[in-house]
Amino acid sequence: MESVPNPTPVPQKLQVESNGTIPKSNHLFDLRNSLSSVKVPSLNGDLKLQFRRKMGSESKTNPKIVHGEAGYVLEDVPHLTDYIPDLPSYPNPLQDNPAYSVVKQFFVNRDDTVKQKIVVHKTSPRGTHFRRSGPRQRVYFESDEVHACIVTCGGLCPGLNTVIREIVCGLSHMYGVTKILGIEGGYRGFYARNTITLTPKTVNDIHKRGGTILGTSRGGHDTSKIVDSIQDRGINQVYIIGGDGTQKGASVIFEEIQRRGLKVAVAGIPKTIDNDIAVIDKSFGFDTAVEEAQRAINAAHVEAESVENGIGVVKLMGRYSGFIAMYATLASRDVDCCLIPESPFYLEGKGGLFEYIEKRLKENGHMVLVVAEGAGQEFIAENMRSMDHADASGNKQLLDVGFWLSQKIKDHFASRKKKMVINLKYIDPTYMIRAIPSNASDNVYCTLLAHSAIHGAMAGYTGFTIGPVNGRHAYIPFHRITETQNKVVITDRMWARLLSSTNQPSFLSHKDVEDSKKEEEEQTQLLDGENCKDGHHVFLMKKDGHHVKGVVDNGLTYS
Repeated sequence: MESVPNPTPVPQKLQVESNGTIPKSNHLFDLRNSLSSVKVPSLNGDLKLQFRRKMGSESKTNPKIVHGEAGYVLEDVPHLTDYIPDLPSYPNPLQDNPAYSVVKQFFVNRDDTVKQKIVVHKTSPRGTHFRRSGPRQRVYFESDEVHACIVTCGGLCPGLNTVIREIVCGLSHMYGVTKILGIEGGYRGFYARNTITLTPKTVNDIHKRGGTILGTSRGGHDTSKIVDSIQDRGINQVYIIGGDGTQKGASVIFEEIQRRGLKVAVAGIPKTIDNDIAVIDKSFGFDTAVEEAQRAINAAHVEAESVENGIGVVKLMGRYSGFIAMYATLASRDVDCCLIPESPFYLEGKGGLFEYIEKRLKENGHMVLVVAEGAGQEFIAENMRSMDHADASGNKQLLDVGFWLSQKIKDHFASRKKKMVINLKYIDPTYMIRAIPSNASDNVYCTLLAHSAIHGAMAGYTGFTIGPVNGRHAYIPFHRITETQNKVVITDRMWARLLSSTNQPSFLSHKDVEDSKKEEEEQTQLLDGENCKDGHHVFLMKKDGHHVKGVVDNGLTYS
């Protein structure tokens, strides 16, 4: 077995069986206690950090890390038997389900794990793995014992109703569960709103509607009140659907449940239309968002090419990550320029945006520009102070870059010595996109997420988020998806394909590109577990427009 470089704390010998415990031949290391004596500077003005402290989301759970031969690392998820010893288990009722009689391998092998990084060299260590999702041979809840609840938090996203429907139908049809509650209005619904009873009949056709039938809200997280409500109602399975802020809240709820010693499984289903959740391949609703964005881009293209010197500007969602803008641009082929938060740009001077717009208008007579909502915020903030404001989820409130950019373009061409008349149309389909029902691809994906979460909760796993890692669904510890965000890598081939498609300038100097490559290489090394000191979770994050090294200690982010 492989040892951790830091000799303290002393490794604990626990068991890892099919239920998630650690075998005596492996070691579970407390990677966080070693940070207790280290003083680190706080991030003054870091809105996310302030929000985490406000809602009390300092993580106290020690990660379950198992080291094996040849550099094998399993980042396991908690199990009910970790804090409730001698918990009885039961045969999985799926073995008697006629729908599963044709399945070649009924249950997931207890040793199955999913590798995080699949492109390796022959001398590479085996790397980080996560526990594979799916039904287990033994479950830790009897069907008539289960009292489940579902809650949706944060902003809207295509597919929310599909996930709700499939959790309800999956629990009922696969495991015979009859007691399922819907928590209305997000986290505060646990203690300030009524609940609704959910059955396969009541949710039968909700996947055809946008939004969420349970309602949603930002903030409202009061850990004690929420867990009190869970305990008072006799709920023992909690399914929480939401983004990274919601998953941080779910992690705190799990920790309080664990502290009280309750037999309650907490499962997270990650939701973000921006596709910015770390570790997992893709978030649900993203495909639908890209597909719907095509309508706005097509409308902008029709408007632009129908008039002389027509410019169509489309603003798409993407607070910190420009995936929707990038994929919509690649899919459309009508876009001449795409601006995203990860790729800096400038307006004036040689090689700037204004020069490129003028060039395209002279060549084609029209152009289409797509901008993600988080792009160019540093320009707008120069004369405004609202960059320091945050919403109830701790997200930075953004200024309307689409309107600002449209006005800047108009002012530029109006102020030229040799005036150039332009016709600019600005389209913002943001709320239209997130309010529509999910498409066929996302509907199937939502079903897989819901069923994987159900199988995990029934098998006694808790404190996890479900998602595909390299095409295989896995159970991921909460802290792994809340530490960092998934971002477009501007030195990657996908961004190069976009630049080739639009023929836009990269707006980057040679030094910018080399620095970005160096940062990406360093980040990759850190994700592989290298350069980590004393068990700290070290990573790169963006602060004030610059990349800085960060450390995660007890759920708080420091630089």
